[in-house]
Amino acid sequence: MVTLLRRSLCPVRRLRGRPRPAVDAPLRTASHAGPGLLYPDHIPTSLLQKTLLAAGSAAMALYNPYRHDMVAVLGETTGHRTLKALRDQMRRDPEGAQILQERPRIALSTLDLGKLQSLPEDTFGRQYLRFLDVNRVSPDTRAPTRFVDDEELAYVIQRYREVHDMLHTLLGMPTNILGEIVVKWFEAVQTGLPMCILGALFGPIRLSAQSLQVLVSELIPWAVQSGRRAPCLLNVYYERRWEQPLWALREELGITPPPTDLRGLD
Repeated sequence: MVTLLRRSLCPVRRLRGRPRPAVDAPLRTASHAGPGLLYPDHIPTSLLQKTLLAAGSAAMALYNPYRHDMVAVLGETTGHRTLKALRDQMRRDPEGAQILQERPRIALSTLDLGKLQSLPEDTFGRQYLRFLDVNRVSPDTRAPTRFVDDEELAYVIQRYREVHDMLHTLLGMPTNILGEIVVKWFEAVQTGLPMCILGALFGPIRLSAQSLQVLVSELIPWAVQSGRRAPCLLNVYYERRWEQPLWALREELGITPPPTDLRGLD
């Protein structure tokens, strides 16, 4: 299966020499994308190639949940219908429609880190920056979309990836396996993306007995309830909410604090 995945990904190796657009550039059709390409980094694939990519990336992602590149490929090759539904939700919402129109990107080059650092401690922006620092993560690690054969849907899944750390901040979840599984349950309810459902169902296999008990008895019910109660979080223009108190944003979105402290759990 790994061999099939590598063969299907051979266009990636051939395109490595191609100049890439700036990370903060809107994901739109561009003249430099190349003939037959819908957007920069696009790799057209057949149904067979997508099937092989989906199977191989699913196996690799289950074996190692921290292979974010495989998780990304799985999301792109299995989520076409769901992405269309999410895109339609964004079109119907004023804030979501504005996001689709303006195509904001979340990257170190687009974030004003000095401004975020200067915000009061209880604001969403300051807590997001604290999340990045404490967990030693960067928004620049999100893989570019490659295998979605629709330019607008490619942006939708790119936006989903780039706001992932915002969801961690809103939910108060760390980036360990337990925290990622809880976020995946929330995202599965919110988006219906197959990769989120797969991660939510099979991720707990790696948990200890203690963490699994807490997950099943407390965290999953909370994440599911929060996901159902909250509006579509792709419709939140997070870049314009930095100065909003975190508690106020959570209240607006119907997200309550987590029911238990995850410190000491894996």
